[in-house]
Formats: sequence, C-alpha cells, structure tokens
Amino acid sequence: MYAIVETGGKQYQVEEGRYVDIEKLEGEADAKVTFDNIVMIVNGKKSKVGQPYVSGASVEGKILKQDKAKKIIVYKQRPKKGYRKKQGHRQQFTRVMISKIRTSAKKSAKEEATESAE
Repeated sequence: MYAIVETGGKQYQVEEGRYVDIEKLEGEADAKVTFDNIVMIVNGKKSKVGQPYVSGASVEGKILKQDKAKKIIVYKQRPKKGYRKKQGHRQQFTRVMISKIRTSAKKSAKEEATESAE
C-alpha cells in the first residue's frame, strides 16, 4: 500500500517503513509530523482517489534529519560580450520516515488496543 502526499507544493509517493526527502519542514530531528493532504491511496481494489484530497486520510511520520542537497552550479554567459556569472545553490530538505498510512479518521479496536498498551 502506498499514498500520494502533497506538501511543499509538490506531490510525493510514500510507503510505510520507507523514508522520503521533501521540501524543508519546521521541526527538529525525532519530531512527529502528520500530512493531511492525501491525493490518492493505492491498496489493490480498495484504492481511493481524492477530489482533490481523500477525506479522513492522513500519513504519519518522524523527522530523521534536516539537511542540504548536493550543490548545483548555475552558469550564465553571453558570447562576445564578456558577461559571465557563476552561482551555486544547495536546496534544503527534510528526511521523513513514514510510519503509518491511515485511510480514515476512525481507529479500529486493534489499533486502539496497541496504542493503550504503549
């Protein structure tokens, strides 16, 4: 099962137990984060498509780290004019480990029992 999440003006495909690098979010490492803008949930024949978002669905995760991506070089030049401009850029991102994909706001009895045991 996977979900398509919209955050930071972009859409990302996420799965439970995997991490994803997304646009920078506020928060420290080990902080919990919840995404409510779920565009689509794919689970075989139980797939749901939002209009524009799936109602009651959410994705929970934990921030692993705040980091910067590899540097890219932007170079501009005009021929025969002596114009040269070199600029570097490192985009900031947040690495999030996806822990749970919820399809509805209601919790099952099994989920409530495991949460109360913790």
